[in-house]
Amino acid sequence: MSLSNDATPVVQQPITASGAKLKGNLSRKLKDKMREMWKFRLSYLFIAPFLIVFSLFIIIPVLTGVALSFTYFNSIEFPKWAGWMNYQNLFSQDVIFLKHVIPNSFKFALFVGPIGYVLSFVLAWLIAQLPSTIRVWYALAMYAPSLTGGIAMVVVWQVMFTGDRTGYINSFLLKWGFIDQPVLLTIDKEYLLGIMIIVSIWSSMGLGFLAILAGILNVDRTLYEAGRIDGISSRLQEIWYITIPMMKPQMLFAAVMAIVGTLKSGGIGTQLSGMNPTPDYSGQLFMNHIEDFGFTRLELGYASAISIVLLILTILLSRFLWMLLGPKEDE
Repeated sequence: MSLSNDATPVVQQPITASGAKLKGNLSRKLKDKMREMWKFRLSYLFIAPFLIVFSLFIIIPVLTGVALSFTYFNSIEFPKWAGWMNYQNLFSQDVIFLKHVIPNSFKFALFVGPIGYVLSFVLAWLIAQLPSTIRVWYALAMYAPSLTGGIAMVVVWQVMFTGDRTGYINSFLLKWGFIDQPVLLTIDKEYLLGIMIIVSIWSSMGLGFLAILAGILNVDRTLYEAGRIDGISSRLQEIWYITIPMMKPQMLFAAVMAIVGTLKSGGIGTQLSGMNPTPDYSGQLFMNHIEDFGFTRLELGYASAISIVLLILTILLSRFLWMLLGPKEDE
């Protein structure tokens, strides 16, 4: 026993000294960091408004949504811990989500995202070739539908697809003998998703379109002259070898905006059909499912789980686009 008692201080001494040394290093580094932050205190003061707003409206809501996705919350009672039950039910028992929401959302995104992205570039390039005096008016005409939103759908597209003889599409088909009686286009499950895709492509010339247009206009014109000297002989070669490589940041921004815009679409189906949910869930997208459980059924925990799945999907697709269009290390 005496041997053990005598040996104890010998063993403990190095550990205590090492711990004290580590604690001293951490304290010193913390003081240095605080001293450095105080030195640049005006810089932090300038970015404080952004950090506060970003935290209040982005970070805190996302963290709250993640926390609520693991609970049962009906907006009245205090949230009850449910663990992975919401996610388990979503991917194993939610028939509407598995049979309608996921297929509809991927079909919608597959067409609206790439087609809208390509059309944005093509229209932006064509507008960039116009004289500056009329260029702004064409750009405004392309950008305006993305601002009008639901108003444009009601005023323009519902008149176009109205399910009686006054609808332009039905009137044309009846006049030329393609159909014998009007078709209820916007409440027919066979046509609703296709109409949603057409309308969304029409209104997809938003911020991504403006970014691409700005990128094209800011490409150094001397590069095109140098390209002609080096053997570029067509506009298509100019676009491929000069325009696109010189505006990758704008292309990346437009691609991310296209993905985010398509994945967060939802109200378009209910506005066109006038029904919620859409007929036979034919136009049901992620946002429709979130609104259904969040605001109709008041199952906010389950709605939060769907939102987190949508967020993860958006992040993964954005990272994939960054790999394709983002800056490379060797550049």
